[in-house]
Formats: sequence, C-alpha cells, structure tokens
Amino acid sequence: MPQRPGAPVGAGAVLDLLAERAAAAPEPVAGPRVVAVDGRSGSGKTHLAQLLAARLGAPVLHLDELYPGWDGLAAGVRVLEREVLVPLREGRVASPPRWDWVAGRPGPRVTVPPAPVLVVEGVGAGCTRVRPHLLVWVGAGERVRRQRALRRDGEVFAPHWRRWAAQERELFARCDARAAADVVLSSDPRGEPSGGAAGTGARWRVVRG
Repeated sequence: MPQRPGAPVGAGAVLDLLAERAAAAPEPVAGPRVVAVDGRSGSGKTHLAQLLAARLGAPVLHLDELYPGWDGLAAGVRVLEREVLVPLREGRVASPPRWDWVAGRPGPRVTVPPAPVLVVEGVGAGCTRVRPHLLVWVGAGERVRRQRALRRDGEVFAPHWRRWAAQERELFARCDARAAADVVLSSDPRGEPSGGAAGTGARWRVVRG
C-alpha cells in the first residue's frame, strides 16, 4: 500500500487491501460476510466490485438489478435490506425480485448464490440498517463520473442523469456512506493516462483504509 495517503496505487494493491479487510471482518453468526461497494454513478464501483469478487471467489449482486426504475433509488435500497441482507443475516435464502427494465415492472426472483462472501455493488449499498461487514466507498469528481456513466450507458442514461443525481444527493444527505465507510477510495484519474478505474491499468488513491 502507499506510504503516503492519497498516493496512486494499482488494482493489485487495492485488492490486497480489501481482501485483507474482508478476511479480518468478524465471522457472521449466519450467512456470508457482506462487502458493500458504494459511491455515486460513474465512480468506478462496478469495475472494482467485479475485480474484488473475482479475487475473493464471491458472487456479486448489482443494485441496478433491484432499483424499480429511474425513480427507484431509495426503493432499491429498501429491497436490498428487506429481500437480501435481512434473510442472509437470519440464515435464510435470499431471493430478491429483479427489475425488468425493458418491461418496466418486477421480474422473476433470483436466488443469491450461497458463498462465504457476497459483494454488493451500487449506489446506496451502504445505506441499509443492516450494516455490511465491510463498507467501501469509491469517489470521483462529478465531471469524471458523468463522462464515464454516459460513455458506459450512452443514450440510455443521458436523459435520466439529472433526476438520478438528485436522488443520490437526497439519499446521501440522509445516509453519509462515505463517512461510515471502512475504506475510502478515489478513482479520479487526475490526468493519468489509464483514465481512472476503467481498464487493466486502473489506479486508485486510498483516501482512508
């Protein structure tokens, strides 16, 4: 890990840190250790969660599958708590309803695969009353985040950016997930040629960890 706070580090060092922190989390009485990766749209959560899940051999649950539409951020967080985290914490099977974005209605329930660790990724992943065993916040500047989100989702996301951003502001005004996070990372490229959290040469800065 970097010797000075905020020094840029590669993906391997970040994954070493998160794997170590996940392993050190208390053993749950029932269910998996839950690692939540939170942050605003375009911050690099999905990329990091996928890398971490591969490193840990863990399934990853994307909250994009649970939000009930473009106005459903807060509702999706409630689905995560009620349909995933509470059942797992009680030793039961979690089978949340997945949102059908094409039809605009709830889709079939899908069972969360049993595993020692579950990675949960998405805006609001750290905003449930059932606290994850490890909470990671990923941040970046608004301009960088918007560019990434629109590059990733193109015209699908563009008309909804402002309304979704407003929901993010409201959620994080009530739930300061960054302050509560065990590890805080920045994926802002700061002019680095790797372009931040996208690509195999991705670099982060460890703000707190």
